[in-house]
Amino acid sequence: MLGWEEHLDKVRDSRPRALIPTSAVVRATVVMFLARLGSLNALEQSRPSRFWPKWVGRELPSADTIGRVCALVEPTEVRDLHQQMYTRLKRGKALEPPAHGLTAAILDAHESHATRRRHCSGCLARTIHTRQGDVIEYYHRSVTLQLVTRDLCPMLDAEPIRPGEDEIAAAVRLLERVVARYPRAFDVILGDSLYADSRVFNLALKHHKHAMAVLKENRHALLEEATLLLDQSPTVCWQEAGVRYECAEVEGITTWSTVQAPVRAIRSRETWFVRRQLDKKSEEQHGQWIWVTTLGQRSAGTAATVRLGHRRWVIENLGFNEIATRWFADHVYRHDSTAMLNFWLLAMACLNLFMAFYARNLKPAARRAASMLHISRLILAELYHAIPTALIRASP
Repeated sequence: MLGWEEHLDKVRDSRPRALIPTSAVVRATVVMFLARLGSLNALEQSRPSRFWPKWVGRELPSADTIGRVCALVEPTEVRDLHQQMYTRLKRGKALEPPAHGLTAAILDAHESHATRRRHCSGCLARTIHTRQGDVIEYYHRSVTLQLVTRDLCPMLDAEPIRPGEDEIAAAVRLLERVVARYPRAFDVILGDSLYADSRVFNLALKHHKHAMAVLKENRHALLEEATLLLDQSPTVCWQEAGVRYECAEVEGITTWSTVQAPVRAIRSRETWFVRRQLDKKSEEQHGQWIWVTTLGQRSAGTAATVRLGHRRWVIENLGFNEIATRWFADHVYRHDSTAMLNFWLLAMACLNLFMAFYARNLKPAARRAASMLHISRLILAELYHAIPTALIRASP
């Protein structure tokens, strides 16, 4: 239904005379992620499967070939695949906005791996203090953008942080590209306290978007003024899903001089109860959050703004935790900056495809009977089921 096979075959690499087509490598890679095999060597061991000639059109490329070719693919080719899938999902009414009407684009950075032995031209470096002395640790870190809609939360794009630059510089570069590719995909740019940065807020205003970020001590002057004004503001209270909210807000703050528009601060003090397993007693919990945003009261009321602010955790829970833990996207399939980005983007595409299939294609009765992990195991079982029994018996 998403018609992605045609766009898988459109991906090209920079080899002048390729004996193994790029489409075979890309098709093999997406099967590796959908089957959650976790490594190219595990994928290579499924080479006897009768599935490969049907899907790839030839025998499965070797692990070395897949890693080498993915290092030669231009990431723009993979991003085109993401754009095509987004267009199909949007036309299929699968990306409807939440009840408050605002679709958020969450920004956050993720560190894929760290090593003290190997490094490439795209590696970042930091000094680690140990008992044996200081050592240099190399790592890769990238900024990812994820949408939050009513039913699905697709990951749209990623941008690596280059040596010598900060996270916001990579985020700005990512936002400029995403806004050009998906001009009407989202309304609000959402991030943690690091994204309470004038570069992000001004970029949002430039493209007629809103920005929202957690307000903490890294913006000490703004936090101090906002806290003083919030203490003098009336409180609005309500209860929802077992949580009691006590919120105050203030609009028209102009002391953040580097931002080209007044901002609004909103504070939410929340109370809820947790039942402990040991003694079965309920324990009262408290939390407080403060956000700064360009959203006005007319664009989003108090409750809608608080709900929107809490959706920032989607990229941690449904994004990084899912794709790294269960889809093995943090595995270093080839230590090359371009290859690592392409593998991450392909893993994102497979995650989006799987989530859309599970949420929109399966009937509610099927979802109640089978978890997402069970469905992924069925995909893996189909791959191994196509290996001839004689070869399995002959293996050591």
